[in-house]
Amino acid sequence: MNQDDLKKAVAQAAVDYIAPRLTRHSIVGVGTGSTANHFIDLLAKHRDDFQGAVASSEATAQRLQQHGIEVFDLNSVADLEFYVDGADETNAYLELIKGGGAALTREKIVAAVAKTFICIADESKQVDVLGAFPLPVEVIPMARSHVGREIVKLGGDPVYRDGVRTDNGNLIIDIHNMSISNPAELETKLNQIVGVVTNGLFAHRPADILLLGTQDGVKTITR
Repeated sequence: MNQDDLKKAVAQAAVDYIAPRLTRHSIVGVGTGSTANHFIDLLAKHRDDFQGAVASSEATAQRLQQHGIEVFDLNSVADLEFYVDGADETNAYLELIKGGGAALTREKIVAAVAKTFICIADESKQVDVLGAFPLPVEVIPMARSHVGREIVKLGGDPVYRDGVRTDNGNLIIDIHNMSISNPAELETKLNQIVGVVTNGLFAHRPADILLLGTQDGVKTITR
């Protein structure tokens, strides 16, 4: 199977996992990116079995609506049973790097609300140590240079993602050349920099379940 086949396989595995657990009142949190898009397309077959979804980006909301799935504002939702999303990297503890699609802040908010966070990824995303994939940081525009200087002090190489604005109207700085041995500690340090909205480390709120697409089938990994 190629990488896209593996993405489709884990998306189907996520649908198979949550579908029997959905009720007419269920609202599903849905992430952003190519693997999440496969999940949306497959979830649409069950759209009459649940109430709707919360989207982590405008692009995801549009795709859900195109499938006839009602999209709710998170502020109007009292309970979110599942959040399903991909990742750019995952380690053995299901700590993640996310934000390659610049939706990290909304993804992190939805993940924080959900009772169960299901990460869907192909085996290329599994690493021993996070950091080979550049770590995204969402930054208030006027703080870009300040945040970059602070990132250098932490040992990273900050690169402004030119031409990208988040759905929140902010900028993205990607941190290169940083081996992240303590993700939770770095997540805290980055978030304490004035001007940072949040960063793409999901360590304080890691995934609960990882559905990992491999050539030998989908593996289910839990914390």
